[in-house]
Amino acid sequence: MTTYKTYYGTHEGALLGVPPTHRKVHFESVDVMRVRNGRITDHWGVGNLLSLMQQIGGWTPPSAATEETQRKET
Repeated sequence: MTTYKTYYGTHEGALLGVPPTHRKVHFESVDVMRVRNGRITDHWGVGNLLSLMQQIGGWTPPSAATEETQRKET
């Protein structure tokens, strides 16, 4: 069985070292489950955490980070 979900929420607590921003956020997730005899026996999942981190300011693309460093140096 496969599922695709979109989670919605507000960044109210520290997440991966990023303090709360109180921003509205959303991210997608895909899960694959093996079902045997009506029970889930295995599960694999992946969430789009890059998208989430971008929304809360926890990740800056390398080119943008380089440009910001260059501005600070001049």
